[in-house]
Amino acid sequence: MSGEFFANLIRIAAAGALAAFLCTGCSSSAEATPEKDGVDTGTVENEEKAQEIEVPGEMSEEEIEEHKGGFTAGASVHDPSIVKHGDKYYIFGTHMESAVSDDLRQWKSFSTGVNKKNKLFSNLFDEPLEAFAFVGRNSDNWYSVWAPDVIYNEKMGKWVMYFSTSSTYKKSSICMATADDIKGPYEYKARLLDSGFNYKTSKETAFYDYHTKQELKNYLKNSDYDNSKWPNCIDPCVFYDGEGKLWMVYGSWSGGIFLLQLDEETGLPIHPEQDDENRVDAYYGKHLIGGGHNSIEGPYILYDEKSGYYYLFVSYGALQAKGGYQIRLFRSKKVEGPYADMNNKTFNTVVDHSEYGLKLMGNYTFPSLAFTYMAPGHNSAFIDDDGKMYVVYHQRFDNGTEFHEPRVHQLFKNEDDWLVAAPFATMGESLPAEGYDPALLSGTYYMVNHGTDIGSTVHEPAKVKLDTEGMTLSGKMSGSFELKEGTPFVTFKSGDETYKGVFIRMEDEAGNDVMCFTACSGNKSIWGVHYYKE
Repeated sequence: MSGEFFANLIRIAAAGALAAFLCTGCSSSAEATPEKDGVDTGTVENEEKAQEIEVPGEMSEEEIEEHKGGFTAGASVHDPSIVKHGDKYYIFGTHMESAVSDDLRQWKSFSTGVNKKNKLFSNLFDEPLEAFAFVGRNSDNWYSVWAPDVIYNEKMGKWVMYFSTSSTYKKSSICMATADDIKGPYEYKARLLDSGFNYKTSKETAFYDYHTKQELKNYLKNSDYDNSKWPNCIDPCVFYDGEGKLWMVYGSWSGGIFLLQLDEETGLPIHPEQDDENRVDAYYGKHLIGGGHNSIEGPYILYDEKSGYYYLFVSYGALQAKGGYQIRLFRSKKVEGPYADMNNKTFNTVVDHSEYGLKLMGNYTFPSLAFTYMAPGHNSAFIDDDGKMYVVYHQRFDNGTEFHEPRVHQLFKNEDDWLVAAPFATMGESLPAEGYDPALLSGTYYMVNHGTDIGSTVHEPAKVKLDTEGMTLSGKMSGSFELKEGTPFVTFKSGDETYKGVFIRMEDEAGNDVMCFTACSGNKSIWGVHYYKE
């Protein structure tokens, strides 16, 4: 982060304390009861409602301008993969960066830089540099270590890190390292998969353990690796399924996203039988989604036991601030898919993939934010001990730089078990099982529709007015809405669109007390923010 950017963030940081919640349904207690009367939103909280609801006034545009602000996370970790251990949260990212937090907002770095002095690894740079043996050096004549994922393997009794080494847009390896402590040092153990080979270099890989020399031609195009069909071996994510089996999902652009089962005893791949009809390769595993070098990367699968869904997160676009980076979502009841979006569609090689996948978020701003938020992506996700679900990603800003910080937003399930994200970074907010008194929901909201586009367009907020007496909405989006009694669920109907989501009261990033809605329809997400007066 530049000194000027730090200074700006410090100057804009909210000086005032958050006004106390006036509704007892908005307790900040960490206690959570996941279900009430069949309602499961990911996390809920039960308390008795007050007999009378005092409704705060709403801020004017001028007052919102006076209360602009933001915060700095204290660390910069690209492609953050999160792990909770004890009461601490750890993120591991590209370039051997890592950080720790106890509140999901403020992070402290504990490793940085791709070099031997970085104690994250014990032997990565020891000769013969096996992790880099296939890929070699990058265009800067050094080594790339990208996008790790850390998991505790109970059968191995080790923390296991899966990470990537790479030298070009298709010549990459996925490697494994283990440690006794979550912070390391991690000892390099094995190279699991390689991509980007040709006739000459294929013998340097394990390809021939699963295919014949005659089959090599199926993986090449014009005598080089066919990366429109086969994966770029980076961005691993390792997870347990509902039966306790261990899996790795991986891939970036190129031939799309692939899935391999892992041996829980060793952490190594279990290579499947070749099954062309079901798009299963004996070396690379099962093809899930993407291909044709469409932008799709950073896969992360989160299994939710309550809904029974495997949620597949991916990022579209280019990662630069104006590259259109964004988070998309697919889901399946089976770990091996098929993974479908809100329109019950999946995709392989298509000309335009922008209409596929629920867009959780892209470029956006709100009137209280000091900076426009750009290119959120390459996320991980987790369900905390109290049942709250979160998405963790790196965030860029429209400030003329490529600086990025980690951000963590709470996720909620709507009535149809699709995930929607809170509009602001988490501050410990809890979703009341019984919802909110309708009187607290009326007023002017600043609404962002994330759409389905992939590009540099910033989705600006537009005013929408909610009237809970007539259950109508007017302004940029007109129509009606319904509240499901005794729950936080809301359904908005506007034209042919039906958005389903929740209301959540929280703080924005300037510390203002806000009522928000977050909902989705047809692969589009909408966020609305109502600013309460102090």
